[in-house]
Amino acid sequence: MGGIQIDNCLSDKTTSIVTCSTVSKFLGELRSCELKTRLSYSRVWHQISAAAPHETLSTQPGVTPPSLGRLASRIATLLMGKHKPTWDPSTDCGDYVVVTDCAALHVTGRKKWQKTYYRHNTRPGSLRQVTMDVLMEKHGGAEVLRKAVSGMLPKNRLRDKRLARLKAFEGGAHPYKQNVIRFGDVPVGQTGWEEQVKAIREAGSKRI
Repeated sequence: MGGIQIDNCLSDKTTSIVTCSTVSKFLGELRSCELKTRLSYSRVWHQISAAAPHETLSTQPGVTPPSLGRLASRIATLLMGKHKPTWDPSTDCGDYVVVTDCAALHVTGRKKWQKTYYRHNTRPGSLRQVTMDVLMEKHGGAEVLRKAVSGMLPKNRLRDKRLARLKAFEGGAHPYKQNVIRFGDVPVGQTGWEEQVKAIREAGSKRI
């Protein structure tokens, strides 16, 4: 096929112009696909508040904040990149997640006093245990959230790298405000960002 195209280019100027333009168009499309691939593999920053009510994560939407289990499950999905079409279990294609207000983690029932964490250094008689309320008082809610997310991630060589992209803070302030993805100048996680996403989708559907 390549030899035939070269002969045509040498013998007929019209054919050569058509063939070269087709090649340039193909290269342009290839470049466009390459840029889209890079964009799909790029990491973005998400922000979630552990104290604000959420439409899909809260057990009572608009009333209670997301529970610890639902919040950790959503964070684990973002860290692994399972929300992306390029997800693969053998590659690390996840995003960054910033969680604020971890001091106000919402736990249902009596889990705060009944949940027990164990650790052991493999020596006889060295089993240590601590309840969730003591752990939160000693290390803060960020450590409780990190342990919950760690338990939901696959136990392989990628877990430490994924956990490193989780940035948890006790209060509402954090140094990653410029990195958080925005929709209509409204950062994800703040009031009104979901309405901005709906408006963008409606505008896109009208264009189609």
